[in-house]
Amino acid sequence: MDELKLFDAEFKFMNIVWEFEPINSKKLSVICGDRLGWKRPTTYTVIRKLSERGFLVNDNATVSALIKREQVQQYEADNLLDRAFDGSIPSFVAAFLKGKSLTADEADTLRKIIEEAKK
Repeated sequence: MDELKLFDAEFKFMNIVWEFEPINSKKLSVICGDRLGWKRPTTYTVIRKLSERGFLVNDNATVSALIKREQVQQYEADNLLDRAFDGSIPSFVAAFLKGKSLTADEADTLRKIIEEAKK
């Protein structure tokens, strides 16, 4: 699937699915009502639309994700990097860290991530 774009409400919904899957669609609608303020028809509409787009499967009222959270996060990160930073990771990191400070543990974790990416 090339297009992994989720709108904000869809991403919030998918976070619930990823947290509870596999989940009965009725139970999912109750959780969406509590967390998102949605009525049951809204939840069922989103289930249908995301199923049509290949994000979900709804088999006998049991909803499961076909796409992993990490896939969507990677897609969004790549799009942000390309769109806002012309593909430059150093520019992104500089903008992200501007005005912020890192703990020693956070800096160590980032060093390890960079070292792994160099391999």
